[in-house]
Amino acid sequence: MIACWEQSSRRKDKSNVKSLLAETYAEAALSVTITTLTDVLAFFVGTWTAFPSVRSFCLYTGTAFVFCYIYTMTFFGGIIVLNHKREQGNRHWLTCMPVGVDEDQAEKSCWYNVCCIGNCSRQSPQPEGEHPMSIFFRKYYGPFFTNKWVKLLVVLLYGAYLGGSIYGCTQIREGIDLRNLASDDSYVIPYYDDDSKYFSMYGPRVMVVITKSVDYWNETVRLGIENCIGKLENISYVDKNYSESWLRVYTLSAQSASIDINNKTVFISHLPELFKIVPSFEWDVNRTQDTIEASRFFIQTANVTSAVDEKNLLNELRETTRQCSIPLMVYHPAFIYYDQYLVIVQNTVQNVVVAAGAMLVVSLWLIPNPLCCLWVTFAIASVIVGVAGFMTFWSVNLDSISMINLVICIGFSVDFSAHISYAFVTSTESSANKRAVEALSLLGYPVFQGAVSTILGVVVLAAAKTYIFRTFFKIMFLVILFGALHGLVFIPVFLTFFGNCGRSPHTTKSKNLELRFRNDKDCPVEEPSLSKN
Repeated sequence: MIACWEQSSRRKDKSNVKSLLAETYAEAALSVTITTLTDVLAFFVGTWTAFPSVRSFCLYTGTAFVFCYIYTMTFFGGIIVLNHKREQGNRHWLTCMPVGVDEDQAEKSCWYNVCCIGNCSRQSPQPEGEHPMSIFFRKYYGPFFTNKWVKLLVVLLYGAYLGGSIYGCTQIREGIDLRNLASDDSYVIPYYDDDSKYFSMYGPRVMVVITKSVDYWNETVRLGIENCIGKLENISYVDKNYSESWLRVYTLSAQSASIDINNKTVFISHLPELFKIVPSFEWDVNRTQDTIEASRFFIQTANVTSAVDEKNLLNELRETTRQCSIPLMVYHPAFIYYDQYLVIVQNTVQNVVVAAGAMLVVSLWLIPNPLCCLWVTFAIASVIVGVAGFMTFWSVNLDSISMINLVICIGFSVDFSAHISYAFVTSTESSANKRAVEALSLLGYPVFQGAVSTILGVVVLAAAKTYIFRTFFKIMFLVILFGALHGLVFIPVFLTFFGNCGRSPHTTKSKNLELRFRNDKDCPVEEPSLSKN
């Protein structure tokens, strides 16, 4: 917004504030709207997930983007106008009091003028020429990538990229290592290391709870309970030698002492004797004076070494208890993480597909060209596949943390390809190669600048001591890298293969776009700073 205002001020009469503000919004509003809509939709799609933490994060961040957009489109414009009037009145930048201007004020240093009169210089800035990077993209970069042999190399490079991405997707690992939830210097890390080193063959000790009051003194009920426990012990991930059941011990003790526990009164009255033998069993029975409200048993799992094993274990335990005639529930504190594995893939695919569809709708609405929208959707899908595949090679698992980042990055990935595609289809050049060169000369530098600035903004997280921040950096880096690679290399080359397909009849748009970017290098369409101010 500020850059567009300054550019408009250099082209128009500064006294006509309405005209200046109108041109500023005409230049910046579309880019702000596109980037805001894509980001907001990506976040709001994330609220459909089954994870409450992800829903809260996406809802909060998406709402924040909405308020930022409203602020930019309304209040911020008024602030720019007020600041413009302050400058025109030579009022101080801090106190807003009128400041006198000497005749030799133009000879003073910029710092002196800023501190004393609020302006860097009394002289109006002169329009700047074409940026050197734009010249580089027009004279060297564009012609290089439109060479037929370079095109072949790019196609082969994309094939390698896509092949590696698909292979990585087949090797993707689900689940989060609990040690990653702690800081690198936490004592939890060596604990889990030792646990994995010395006790890796043993899994969680699962609690089996009888959730309702049943007649334990009824032999048929006891046989039903024993049958259910036996089924749980027959699961491949359970070691039956380490099961712990107070009812088994009580039944065997009663048989050895010739006590008939088929009577309710006898059963209840002799329980204290069991607790004297094994005091810990008292914690496994929730009883009143004449009934047992609930009780629990324990089974020991084994050979649970991966997220797939944990998911299968949880599924088998719950399916077995569901088939029992006795009301049972299995529980362990780690099950809160195992539950993620049951839905993480489904939720990730759902969110990515819906968000990509939303991006397509936004593209069709704001950039009504079918070919352009097709390439935007292709770029989004290709970038997401690449990120999902290569994050496997970078030791990032598919979990709720990486799922949040994948949803966020859909909004970022659309910025790099949308404007390159639109510049191509609206170009008035005669050949596909020339149209690709023109698109790169107009938008290559803004795309490159946006990618570099975004990566520099998150690179500090690479040194973080927390897995969550490092994961955010890794996925953001991959998205920005692959998004820029598509916008600057793959998409321009692929577009040349379609010749005049999708050419826009509105020839004046390209000329306006060219003037805009050649004369206004500080106000690119997709520059991230515009969408955030």
